[in-house]
This record gives sequence, structure tokens and C-alpha cells, in this order.
Amino acid sequence: MKIYSTNQIKNIVLIGSASSGKTTLAEAMMFEGKVIDRRGSVDAKNTVSDYTEVEQLYKRSIYSTLLYTEYNAHKLNIIDTPGADDFVNGVISAMKVADACVLAINAQSGVEIGTRTLGRIADRNKKPMVIVVNQLDHEKANWENSIESLKNLFGTRTVIIQYPLTTGEGFNGFIDVLKMKYYTFTDDNGTRIENEIPADEADRAAEYHNALVEAAAEHDESLMETFFEKGELTEDEIRKGLSLGIKSRSAFPVFCASAKKDIGTKRLMDFIINVAPYPNSGNVFTTEDGKEILCDASGPASVFVYKTAVEQHIGEVNYFRVISGTIKEGMDMVNAGNDTKERISTLFATAGKKREKVSELVAGDLGCTVKLKNTKTNHTLNAGTDWKYAPIVFPDPKFRTAVKAKNENEEEKLSELLHKAHQEDPTLIVEYSKELKQTILSGQGEHHINILKWGILNNNKIEMELFPPKIPYRETITKIATADYRHKKQSGGAGQFGEVHLVIEPHTEGAPDTPMFKVEGKEIKLNMKGKEEINLDWGGKLIYYNSIVGGAIDARFMPAILKGIMDKMEEGPLTGSYARDIRVTVYDGKMHPVDSNELSFRLAGRNAFKEAFKKAAPKIMEPIYNVKVYVPSEYMGDIMSDLQNRRAIIEGMESESGFEVIKTRVPLAEMYKYSTTLSSLTSGSATFTMKFADYQQVPADVQEKLLKAYEAEEKDE
Repeated sequence: MKIYSTNQIKNIVLIGSASSGKTTLAEAMMFEGKVIDRRGSVDAKNTVSDYTEVEQLYKRSIYSTLLYTEYNAHKLNIIDTPGADDFVNGVISAMKVADACVLAINAQSGVEIGTRTLGRIADRNKKPMVIVVNQLDHEKANWENSIESLKNLFGTRTVIIQYPLTTGEGFNGFIDVLKMKYYTFTDDNGTRIENEIPADEADRAAEYHNALVEAAAEHDESLMETFFEKGELTEDEIRKGLSLGIKSRSAFPVFCASAKKDIGTKRLMDFIINVAPYPNSGNVFTTEDGKEILCDASGPASVFVYKTAVEQHIGEVNYFRVISGTIKEGMDMVNAGNDTKERISTLFATAGKKREKVSELVAGDLGCTVKLKNTKTNHTLNAGTDWKYAPIVFPDPKFRTAVKAKNENEEEKLSELLHKAHQEDPTLIVEYSKELKQTILSGQGEHHINILKWGILNNNKIEMELFPPKIPYRETITKIATADYRHKKQSGGAGQFGEVHLVIEPHTEGAPDTPMFKVEGKEIKLNMKGKEEINLDWGGKLIYYNSIVGGAIDARFMPAILKGIMDKMEEGPLTGSYARDIRVTVYDGKMHPVDSNELSFRLAGRNAFKEAFKKAAPKIMEPIYNVKVYVPSEYMGDIMSDLQNRRAIIEGMESESGFEVIKTRVPLAEMYKYSTTLSSLTSGSATFTMKFADYQQVPADVQEKLLKAYEAEEKDE
């Protein structure tokens, strides 16, 4: 394979809802570039892109796949991405390194909820976009509805380049209003004939052409002047205007295709080569300190790793974009994140699992390497500079589950595999919760987690169990209470003795210290000698006062009492959850000259705090999440009813691009498997986001259930 210069490279990411035909389109592109000599199909399980066993099993893309084709003296790098929302990490990481998007639309469905989600991601990443209305050969294809839905979503940015004369099984060509030609296809291998536009289509084609010329002229003053003067633009002038419009994201050109029959592939590739941005005119990479790095092959060598995968018999494969300079085989580089040295032993141009060795890759190109020791997704490798690029920002999880190995002896091995899975897919998050005493696995949906489970079972022969995770409740109090506790134990020899009297009250930020308490009609006046303010790791505070007078408790035992209180703060008296926002004042107690020790006062402090806590009108707080549900209007009733059953508080609703957006606050306890329920209720046409908001008191009936459940659990133990 030849070495391509920066101005011979184009980088695109294929995006689109599930079943929009992205993988089939990628096959057609590689076929036209003669990288493959025959096209595979998803049904036949022999495509270049979906080459893993699990993708072939489910007949859909699950991972992003780097591909390339060679066309018109250019190298076109293509990243085929999953369409399902559960695997959005592949889209987001690909967006980081591509210079433009090609959005595939299923002509049967038009704009779907997934299309809108992907449109938002492209917006956030400021990516130029070309649109392909695919599967126009399907019997249910509807060009007019597809275009109408695109205009509803993108408005005047929708710029039609081609339109079909017929759709369905008879679809065999289209009119191209940029070329002003009628292209027909004679077979399923891209063989085309260039025809003049039929007379009965001349007026319609001219109307589309004029709209295209106006759209192109809008992006450049000189073109606008030429248009006003001549009333027309040349083909090259239209391309120039569209190139500016695409780059500024004010024009999204629309093409026709049947990837399955290889109709429209060459014209799409021609347009990408001629009009889409080059690496040195599109994507701008910024370091963590805000410096913009030029895509310059003569600059210092620097790459950004956007994906790490683990493959059997190979190990870790790192996929990267060359941001600056030229990367050569055998080059030594430094990881900017951990200062470790890495040697680039081999370089590959990649088309799925087919990898072709190359001696070098220049700025703007995409490739992969193997056998790096300490380099993962989001890492920067440099030679001759110390740049560190801003990382890819992945979305918050939408599904959480507790996980454990079915065989306890395999728990450690499972933990290693889960952490490796996170390195491959940063949207898979695994953590052991000391609070919940569970390993919590979070992801983008139940299917996301089940795919991981399948992989660990089939590749590593470890069976893991999934079950509902505990909720990280918080416990606190609402009024003042006092308690005392004497710990006394005598069992021959030295005994144990410690007595603690304390008062507790709710803590609110900025409230003054309380020198006088009135509890159960009894006034307690305090002489505060010491104060500790502890910021708790799980949120909130503990304020600890020493008000001991007359030496009732020796100062050396005060830290032990605090440890006892912290014991119950970490394992709250109500449900075993963390306690927070409490003031504790130790004001009296007793010692024994022989039997008192730190353990005695730790136990006395712990139990006095527990008794006072239960008398202080305690309440349980639960985590609340801000949830946004994006749903077609016909499902609104079902979704609203389901949310109300989940104790949701609806905060607002709005319409956006043909979909309804429900803004709501929902307790985390009610969100288990919500992604699965939402998909079931809407036939997969809705999606949602969730983000932690705050803690709120649980309703009285819920608190009662939680208390009874915890009591039963303690009895069982």
C-alpha cells in the first residue's frame, strides 16, 4: 500500500440508526476502491466491518470498526459505528478523530429517534455532515417522507443533491442536480450509465438545481455576486460553495443510495473526495491547556489513541489518529499521561480484521498498532513534544446492576476482566461499593451489559450473575436528641469500661454553634472546648464537639469516641447506609482508673450515637436523578403513566424535531431496567438521559418498607 500525504486523505465516520445500512454501505465503498473483490452481507455474516462473533450472532454492529478504501488517488478512512444507543461509545470516540460524518437514513423510516440522538452528537462535536437516504430499493421506501423528516430535523440545512424517479424494487437510478445527469444502474455491482435528464423531469430537476445553486452561493460573497450577475454557477463553483457550507455545518447535502445494490456509492465517494474537509482543514485538536495543534506532517510526531480493543491471539490493539508529524515503524514515543516510553513496533492500515503493514503514517491519517504496554483510550503519544490532548467525554451511564461470579473462586478473575472491559469501552464502569458491599457495573443499557456478559462467558468461560443493585441511601436526623451509653465488661483480669453522654442535632451549613440544648424538658448547657469539622467522603458533614468539663473523660479518649461515632456514620442505624449532616456534642461521661481504654470508649460512643440517632426523628434520603425522555408523540400516554408509577416528578415538556421531550426527576430506586422498559413501550423508538441531581427524603411509606427490610436482613444475619 502506498503512503498517502495529508492532502490525499479523507476521514469520515458512518453514523445512523440501527438497520440504516451503514455496514453495507461501507462494503460498497471498499468494493469500489478495490480493497475487497466481493461484497459481504450482514445476513451472510461475512462483512469486513462486523467481523466479531458476537456481531455476527446479533447481525448488527456493536463496536466501531476502522476501514479504508483507495479511490481517485485518495485514501478514504471510514469508521463504521453501531446504530444502537447502548453502544454510543463507538460513535463518540470516532467523532473525535473523523473530519466529517456520513449520516445514513433508512428510507423506510426516515428520521428516527436514533437519528436525532446522533444529530445532537454531531452538533456537539461540530462535525460537517453528508446525508445518504439508503435502502431506496426496499418495497416500503418513501423518499418524500424521508426528506420531510430531514427538513423537520435540520431545516434549511437540508440540501438535496440527488432524487430518485422511483423507489421500491424498481429503484435503479437517480437524477443528480449537481451534475445535472440521470444515472441508471444495470446490475448490483455499481455499473452505471450516464444519461440526459428525461424531458418530463426537466422542470423538477431545474428547480432542485436552482435551489442547490442558491444554497452554494450563500456561503461566499464572490459566489453570491457571480450568481446575481450570471444567474448560474459552474459545477466547480457549486462545489466550492458547498465545501464552505459543509465546513460551517450550514449545509447538509443529501444523496440517494441502495448500498445493497451498490447504487450511488461512486457519486457519494466522488463528492466526499471533492468537497468534504481534509484533515488539515477540518478537525482541530486541542491540548488540555487549550493549545490548538496544526495537522502538519513536518511537525513533531504526535498521536491520539481513540480506541483500545483486545483481540484473541493478538492482545491489545490501539487505534489512533496521527495529529502531527509522521509516525514511523520502530519509532520511540512517550505517553504524555504516564511518562512511560513506548516503541511503535508495527504500523497498520486497517480494514476490519484485515491489516496491511505500512512503514509510516502521516499527519491526519488513521491506523493502529499493537504491543503497547501502558497506552489506552484517550492517551497521547509524542516524540519531540509534550502535548496532551483533551480527552473524549463519554456519556453518563443509564443502566446499573450488581454483579458477581457464579463461582466465588473466580471473583478475582472476573474483576480483572471487568476492568479490562472498561479500558476497551469507557462507558462500561465497574466499581466495588464499600457502602453497598456490591460490585456495581454500569453501562448504557441492559443489552450493553448482556453483550459484555456473553463475551466473558464465551471467551473466558466465566459465568457472572446480574442482580438488582442496592441503592446508596443516606441517613440523617431532623431534631435534637440525647443519649448515654455505658460499656462495661468484666471477664477476669483487666475489664472494659467507658460511659459517654452526648447530644446530636441536624447540621445545616452556616448555622452557629449551639451552646444550650433543651431536650425532653431538660436544659443542657455546654462549655465547648474543641470542635472538629469533618467533610465526609460520601457528601455532607459531621461536626464533633468536645464539651467535657471537670475531666469526666480524659482527652486521650475523645478520638476513640469519634471513631465509634464514625463507625455508625459509615453504617447508619436505619438501613446501614451512610449518615450525614449531623452535629454531635459529647458533654459528659465516666471513666474507670484501670478498665477504661480506647476500645471501651469507641464502643460507648458508637452505641450512644446509635440510640440518640433513633430518637432524633431520623429520615432516609434517596438519590434523585434528572431524567430526559425523548419519545415520539404517539407513545406519550404510556410513558407518562410509567413515569408516574416510578414516583417521577414531571418538571416540563417540550417538542423538538418531531419528538416530545419529557423533563423529570426520578428516584434512582425506580430506574432499574428503565432502558429495557422504555424500549418495550415504544418499540425501540425512544431514548433517555439521566444525571445525578441531589438527595431527597423518601416518602413515609417507602421509609417504613426500608426499615422493615433492614430489620429482617439483620435478623437473618
